[in-house]
Amino acid sequence: MSSFPDDTVAPAKLPASAERQWFATCPKGIEGLLLAELLALGASGGRETVAGVYFDGPLAIGYRACLWSRLANRVLLPLERFDAQDADALYAGLMRVDWAGIMSPEQTISIDFSGENTHIRNTQFGAQRCKDAIVDWFVQRGSERPSVDRSNPDLRFNVRLSRHGILLALDMSGGSLHRRNYRLQAGAAPLKENLAAAILLRADWPGMAARGGALIDPMCGSGTLLLEGAMMAADIAPGLARTRFGFERWQGHSAPQWQALLSDARGRAERGKQARLPEIRGYDADPKVVHRAQENIASAGLEAVVRVSCKPLAELTRPTHVSLPQGLLVCNPPYGERLGDKDSLQYLYRQLGETLLREFPGWQAAIFTSDKDLGRATGLRSHKQYKLWNGALESSLLLFDLGNNRLSDKAPQVTDVQPVATAAPLAELTGGAQMFANRLRKNRRRLASWVKREGIECYRLYDADMPEYAVAVDLYGDQVHVAEYQAPRDVDPAAAAGRLAEVQAALPAALGVAPDNIVYKLRQRQRGDEQYRKQDSSGEVLSVREGGAKLLVNLRDYLDTGLFLDHRPLRLRLGREASGKDFLNLFCYTGAATIHAALGGARSTTSVDLSNTYLGWLRRNLAHNGLDETRNRLERADCLSWLQACGRHFDLILLDPPSFSNSRKLSESFDVQRDHSPLVRGAMALLRPGGVLYFSNNRRGFRLDPNLEADFNCEDITRSTLDPDFQRNSRIHQCWRLTAAAAPPGRDSPWSRR
Repeated sequence: MSSFPDDTVAPAKLPASAERQWFATCPKGIEGLLLAELLALGASGGRETVAGVYFDGPLAIGYRACLWSRLANRVLLPLERFDAQDADALYAGLMRVDWAGIMSPEQTISIDFSGENTHIRNTQFGAQRCKDAIVDWFVQRGSERPSVDRSNPDLRFNVRLSRHGILLALDMSGGSLHRRNYRLQAGAAPLKENLAAAILLRADWPGMAARGGALIDPMCGSGTLLLEGAMMAADIAPGLARTRFGFERWQGHSAPQWQALLSDARGRAERGKQARLPEIRGYDADPKVVHRAQENIASAGLEAVVRVSCKPLAELTRPTHVSLPQGLLVCNPPYGERLGDKDSLQYLYRQLGETLLREFPGWQAAIFTSDKDLGRATGLRSHKQYKLWNGALESSLLLFDLGNNRLSDKAPQVTDVQPVATAAPLAELTGGAQMFANRLRKNRRRLASWVKREGIECYRLYDADMPEYAVAVDLYGDQVHVAEYQAPRDVDPAAAAGRLAEVQAALPAALGVAPDNIVYKLRQRQRGDEQYRKQDSSGEVLSVREGGAKLLVNLRDYLDTGLFLDHRPLRLRLGREASGKDFLNLFCYTGAATIHAALGGARSTTSVDLSNTYLGWLRRNLAHNGLDETRNRLERADCLSWLQACGRHFDLILLDPPSFSNSRKLSESFDVQRDHSPLVRGAMALLRPGGVLYFSNNRRGFRLDPNLEADFNCEDITRSTLDPDFQRNSRIHQCWRLTAAAAPPGRDSPWSRR
C-alpha cells in the first residue's frame, strides 16, 4: 500500500473551507498524470510519490477528486497521527481519538491495515487491534458496539504503521475509484478503467477529440478504452454512476456542498451527450465479447456514442461512411491468454502493424502491451514509450505516428518472398546439367503468363520431368526448394550422386538465384513421427501469398515446407464456398485450407490433427492473417476417434488424410486404402443437409471403395484441382466431391454402415 505524508496531518474536525492535506493512490507509472489532473481540479499544491500523490485543498477538492478523477484508485483524508510501536500503544492511541466526531456507533466499519514491525507482525492482527479500540471506545461511553462489514461498510478506515508511527485516515472513496459501475461483465485479464484512462491521456485523446479525430479499438474486448474515451469526449465525470462514496456517512460530510458538485456534473454530462461527439468504434472477433461490450455501453448510457461490432483484425478497414482524416487507434492486444503462445502472437502483432499502416495513414496509434518484444513485432517505429503497471505486471505504452512510419523487415522472423530474378547466362556445364537447365527454363516460360495472371508466388517448376533427374523443384519467390526422390535400389549410388551434382550446378544460373537460396532434401518414406521431426533449426520463415491468404512456410527445418502446392486450387475453391458455413478440416496439417475458409467468411472453422507441430503452425498462420481462435477452433486428436465422438455438424468438410502413418500416438497404423471407407462415412455423418465433403489423398494407385460410390454422390474432380504446374503429373493426388444421396424407400441410411 502506498504511504501517506509523514510530516503533517489534517485535524479530524475542520471547517469545509479549511485547507487539508490529502493523499490519492493510483497505479504505478501514472503519478505525474494524476498530479496534473488534481491541480486542474483545483488542488493548491501537490507532490508525487510511488503510486500516489499528496495534495492540498479544502473539502471541496476531496469531493472533486472522488467525483472527477479518472486516474485515482482511492482518495484518503488523514485524521490523526500518533506514536505507537506495539499493539498496546496502537490500541491506546486509537482510544484517544474522538470517534463521535467521525462516526456513530450504529454504523459499520472496515479497517485496511498496512505495515509491520517486530511487535505487529501481520496486518490481520493490526486490523483486529484497531477494530477493538474503536468498538471499546463506544462501549466505554455506554453506546452500541459498531459492527465490522468487510464488503460494504459505512466507513472504511486506513491505518498505516511506519517508522514514524501510526497514521489514521478516512477512505473518502469507500472503494476503488476505478470502478465506474458501467462494466457489467469483464473478460479475462480486464484492463482497469483508470489505467485505460491513463493510456488515452498519454496518447492525447482529449486533444485529438477536440480536433475532431476519431477513436477506434480493433480488439476492444469489453469496451473499456472506448467507454473511457467517450466519457472524456462527453465531459462525463467518471464517478457519476457510483451508487455511494465513503464520505457520505462521515460526520464531517457537507451534503449541500456535495450535492452542488453532483448537480453540476450531471448538467455537464447531459450537455456533453447532446454535443457533436467524435466517431468512436470498436471491433472484436469474438461475438460473445462484443455482446458483453454492448451491455457495458448500454449500462453507461452511451449507445448513441460508442458502437461495436464483430470483426476480426483481418477485416479491419477505416470506416468510409464519414471522412476520418485523423484519429487515434488504440488497443490492448492479447499477450498470451486469448490467442496462445508468444510465437503465434508475434504474427498477430505484425498483422496489426501492417493493417495500421495500410488503413490509417496520417493517424496516431497507441498499443499497450506487457511484452516489448511483441510491441516491436508490429514492425512500426514508436516515437514515445511509457512504462505503466497493470497491477503487478510491468507494461509499456507505445505511441506511433502512422503518417511518418514504415514497416521494419526485422520482426518477427518472417520474410515476404521476392520475385525470382532473371536467369543468368549458363556457366560451363556438363551435357546433362545443360539439358536439365534448359528444361527448367522451358517450364518457366510455359508457366510465366499463368503465374503473372494469377499472382502466383510459389509453384512447382519441375517434377522429375526427365527420369534421370528425379527431383521436384518448387519456387517460393526467390527461394528454391528441391526434393530429391530416393533412388531405387538398382541405381548405382555414385551415379545418383552425380546426377544430383549436375542439378546443383545448373539451378543457380538457370533460375537466377543465389546458391544459398536453394534448399535440398531427400524425400523418402517416413515412419512413425519422422515427418514431424526437424531437419534443421534455422528458424527461417517465409510469408507467401495465395489468393487473399498469407501462409507461413519453412523451407529448411522440416521435410515438408508447410504448404502442399498441388492443393492450391482446392484451397481456393474452399475459400469461395465457405461463406456463412461451418467448416471442418480433418488432418489439417498447417491449416492453409482453414485460413482460406476463415478469410472466405466461414461462420466457424474446426481443424483436427494429431500433431502439436502442425497445430502450432496453424495457430501462427491464424495470427499472421489477423484471425483468432474464437471462431477458429483447433483440436488435437486422432481424426477417426474424433469423428466418432464429435456430435457436431458442418456444412463443408475437407478430408485429406496421409497415405500411411504408424505414429506412436496411434494405437494402430493407418493406411488410406484400407481405412478410408469408415473415415469417409464418419465425416459424411457430420454433414448437414446440402453439405459438401471434399476427400483427397496422394496415394498412387488409390481406388475409392465402390460402396461409397453406391451410397453417396461421388464426383471425381481431380482434373479441376490441378493447376498448370501439376497437370503434367496428374497422379500427384486424387480428389472427390461427395454429397448425400437420397436413400431408396425401405433402405437403411448409408451412414449406418460406419
